This record gives sequence, structure tokens and C-alpha cells, in this order.
Amino acid sequence: MKHRPYISNDEAVIQHLREDPEFAAEYLKAAIEDTEDPKVLLLALRRLAEARGGVAKIAKAAGIERESLYRALSPRGNPRLSTLLAVAKAVGLKLTVEAA
Repeated sequence: MKHRPYISNDEAVIQHLREDPEFAAEYLKAAIEDTEDPKVLLLALRRLAEARGGVAKIAKAAGIERESLYRALSPRGNPRLSTLLAVAKAVGLKLTVEAA
């Protein structure tokens, strides 16, 4: 098998999320602040889950069924706040609120 001289943007982001907790926090914060499309938050949480061991591992750590987490973080997902909080905690982050 040949070694690719490049990686995709998604792979690069996931690698950076895995290696840099501060980047991961800023990445999630930016996703939360994107009020144009709330699905951006779901994509960000899914990438964080992939970076931190995969959706199955994060589902187990969050106490959520794997299939339910895949659905919740899909483009058509509509997760509960408790799911978002549990996933954030499982990837080593927390969701907070601050004055606008």
C-alpha cells in the first residue's frame, strides 16, 4: 500500500482535535456560537467523538447507546440537552453559558 502524501481536511481537523485540548475547546465554542445553522454543533461534537476514540467509545463513556448517539449527532439529529452535556463531558469538555 502506498503512503499518501496528504490527508483530507476532516482527517487534519480530527488529528488536531485529538492532540490539542485548547483547540478542541475553541472548536466546540465556535460551533456553539454559529447561530445560522445549529447542525454545526452536532458535526463538531461528532468530530470530537471521532477524535477521542470514536463514537462507540464516547457513547459508552457518556452512558448512551451507540446507535442513539450516532442518530443524535447525525445531520438530522435532534439531541436532548442531557445528551449534549454527556457527550461534551465524555470528550473532556463542558458546555457553559456566558453573557452576550
